Amino acid sequence: MVRFCCEHCGGKISVQDKYIGKRGKCPECGAIVVIPTQSTVITFHCQSCDRKINVPKSYAGKEAQCPNCKDRFIIPTTDFDISPSPQSPSAQSTASDEALTFPDVPLEYKLLNQPPARSYRPQEVFESEREYETTSPAEETASATQRHLPWQIDIFLYPTSTPGLVHLAFFIGAQLVLSFLSLMFFMGLLIFLLSILIGLYMYWYVTECIRDSAAGRIRAPEAFAISGAGDMFSQWLHIAGCYLIFVGPVGLYFLWTRRMDTLFWVLLAYGVFFFPMGLLACVMFDSIRGLNPVLLLASIFSTFFQYCGLVLLVGAIALAVRFFTHMQGTEDMEQNWGSQILLETLFYGIWLYAVFIVAHLLGRFYWRHQEKLNWEV
Repeated sequence: MVRFCCEHCGGKISVQDKYIGKRGKCPECGAIVVIPTQSTVITFHCQSCDRKINVPKSYAGKEAQCPNCKDRFIIPTTDFDISPSPQSPSAQSTASDEALTFPDVPLEYKLLNQPPARSYRPQEVFESEREYETTSPAEETASATQRHLPWQIDIFLYPTSTPGLVHLAFFIGAQLVLSFLSLMFFMGLLIFLLSILIGLYMYWYVTECIRDSAAGRIRAPEAFAISGAGDMFSQWLHIAGCYLIFVGPVGLYFLWTRRMDTLFWVLLAYGVFFFPMGLLACVMFDSIRGLNPVLLLASIFSTFFQYCGLVLLVGAIALAVRFFTHMQGTEDMEQNWGSQILLETLFYGIWLYAVFIVAHLLGRFYWRHQEKLNWEV
């Protein structure tokens, strides 16, 4: 594991050794950085309580305070063990369990007479490490990436984390409110603006689900903080671009001819087969250049059978949701606008739940086959 700081914003980054010398994007400021050949942090122990501490090398020689015992000391210039005499096995175990991980240092550890450091949330190939009061980082990582149920069942529970359910409730509730507001003609402009903002945020959160699943997570991420409207609009452009390139042709052909002939089914097969890989590439590269035909074809051929399984599973979910939400209301319900709005909101919630599951499947596909894909994102 190589740990270093972004040279542009100072963000704390941790990556696997296999990415040494490669280029990556800082999860905080988005700047391109080159992964160094060795860590640029200092590891040492507190002289009084044996607390293990990791800090950037730029802090070397400065006075600091231990987050555990509050003892003051000078940070060494190199990795150095300044721990007291050997302790009992139980004490050593406690010290090890309470060891700070690199990205967590700014949360507890501060330099004396220095401005507080900012905390960062690594993404993409950058692996976050967190400290928990009741669970060690290794145990927490295993809990977040290992399924306790067969994957055929567990994938459908992906949106059931607290953040996932909160987002589902927010999007469904917003849709319900907008549907009722649409009955008030004088609020048309407000409804239009709110619909755009909520839609952009929804697309942004879907891309976060893909990236979080690509890091091995099995439940919907928290990800309430966003970089801004520009970032949300960028994510929407990626999804819209994929949709137009892969699904647009069959839609335009049907609108133009109103026929479901051989060419229609060929275009439909083209869209269904290439859209998942195209969307995954755009999200992981965070760029429309993920739609490079050479890249997509090489990726599909390198994971052909696994990718075919992914396409079949995604297609089955889409068909099931389409069949369920295609139900027609009764005549009485159609005359009752309130019941019709509730029914449409229910169908919207089912569709959104399925979108989260598909986003999880795409991310997990990258997590399982990233060596074969070799995208170096």
